[in-house]
Amino acid sequence: MPDGLVLVSTPIGNLGDLTPRARETLLAADLILCEDTRYTARLLATIGAKVKLWPLHEHNEDAAIPAVLAQLRQGRRVALVSDAGVPLVSDPGYRLVRAALAAGLAVGAVPGAKSAGTPRVQ
Repeated sequence: MPDGLVLVSTPIGNLGDLTPRARETLLAADLILCEDTRYTARLLATIGAKVKLWPLHEHNEDAAIPAVLAQLRQGRRVALVSDAGVPLVSDPGYRLVRAALAAGLAVGAVPGAKSAGTPRVQ
């Protein structure tokens, strides 16, 4: 996993559609930020990952940013996922990405599923 904050695309509907790169990135992360810890915990259980989860959603994003930036400054590898598809398309996280870039911290992405026009299936 690259250093810094990495946006990781997640499957839409079928957890088996997680890309190998996304799987490797999530397994190597020190911390995973997610919209809903219950949903992401199921994804992580599927791949056998035991990584700390922090919720990051529209109601706590502004308050959580300083703590996440502190983690990044300490060299932690932080992944950001949405419930399905590409983070930031219609999900929380853009304020965090802007803050990380403004602080001169690395931000990257792992491509994968796109949610545009696709309903979420469980």
